[in-house]
Amino acid sequence: MALKDKLEQINKLKLELDALQPISVENESRFWKKIRLDWNFNSNHIEGNTLTYGETQLLLFFDKTVGDHELREYEEMKAHDAAIHMVKDWAKDKERDLNENNIRELNKIILVKPYWKPAITPDGQATQRQIKVGEYKEQPNSVIKKNGEIFEYASPLETPQKMAELMEMYRKNSIKDAIVTASQLHYSFIRIHPFDDGNGRVARLLVNYVLMKNNYPPIVIKSSEKEKYLTALNKADVGDLDAFHEYMAEQLINSLEMAIKAGKGESIEDDDDYIKEISLLKQKTQTAKLSKSPGLVYDVFQAVQKKVWYKIVNTLENFNELFNESKTTHLINKHFDEKYDTYNVLASPFTKSSKPAEKKIFGHDVYELDIQVVEWNHVKFGLKGGKAGNKYQIDFRIEFSSYDYAIKINLNHKELYKCTKTYNDLLFVTETEEMNTILKTALLSEIKKNVDEQK
Repeated sequence: MALKDKLEQINKLKLELDALQPISVENESRFWKKIRLDWNFNSNHIEGNTLTYGETQLLLFFDKTVGDHELREYEEMKAHDAAIHMVKDWAKDKERDLNENNIRELNKIILVKPYWKPAITPDGQATQRQIKVGEYKEQPNSVIKKNGEIFEYASPLETPQKMAELMEMYRKNSIKDAIVTASQLHYSFIRIHPFDDGNGRVARLLVNYVLMKNNYPPIVIKSSEKEKYLTALNKADVGDLDAFHEYMAEQLINSLEMAIKAGKGESIEDDDDYIKEISLLKQKTQTAKLSKSPGLVYDVFQAVQKKVWYKIVNTLENFNELFNESKTTHLINKHFDEKYDTYNVLASPFTKSSKPAEKKIFGHDVYELDIQVVEWNHVKFGLKGGKAGNKYQIDFRIEFSSYDYAIKINLNHKELYKCTKTYNDLLFVTETEEMNTILKTALLSEIKKNVDEQK
């Protein structure tokens, strides 16, 4: 669609929006809250701010911070929000003229305070230079294009004159279509790049100042369309300024359509907002610890039972002939479940149960019971050749915490072994062998000591 067609569509949508006036306070508030959040998140995200959409929402609307970000990123997001409110207030005054002081003020607000950033000297040496806020640049700035070419912005010496010319051009063009005026202001400002930092954010603030002053809704250039946005700017650099005007007109069409939906009381939430959040969270949590869940508890139980407990059972069977009888029981959350007790035999805790069809541990559905502890207790009674009433109790347990689980082995209430692993970790063969070796060595030692004492 050519620029002319897009401008005609904008006019039609504007008439439709005007016909809905006055929009209810509730719907107006709903629209402004959405556009304000999207504007803050996307404009800062384009420039490298790493706060997610959800984190931005928490910060702006609830004044809460989450995530592991530099303090500067939180400060700049809040500062940008303050700049949005300032631009909105300026736009309400239809008699107010935009001037260079206003632009410097915007830059000062969004950058918060002076700071130092890495730089390269003319002879290629790494150094640092101070980024001043609200002041025109004192050092040349440039950008390297994808093809490797260096694009030079206005020199520090040229900048004051070019900014004065920009203001004059804006005043002359302000009678044209608002989106064309705003788009031209944005492009010309970016070609000058008057500040050391914050030029993109200031440019987008200026665009929306012009639109709001002319009773249009603000636009949002989405960070997901950054490449498309930069391509439109690059086309303007080679003489196709209409390509950039067309791109900006598309964004105004989007905002007008959203404003009309809000005015009618319809939903204005983007279907992909939460998908983007999930995608960002997925990237962020790929290496994070897994948190406890019923399925993980069941998987850990199955792995420990098969790799460790059954091996211990086989080891303990070798001691059977030294005792009169043995008993194996189990506990869930530290309470005995007599249903599965076995007497006078040494066997798996599942001796009297069939294999569970669902995810159950000793008959308990892991999705119905928050399992915190699973414990096997094996007791051997009546050591032959030992003192009367002698018994040996082996407690083997798994304790499930929020982000990890612990395996513990006790002999007669004395800890022999303990290891803690995250839910991401698997049991190593060497670990299972170590547990078994420690237990059989300790048990054999205790038995020998007891038998020797009776001689």
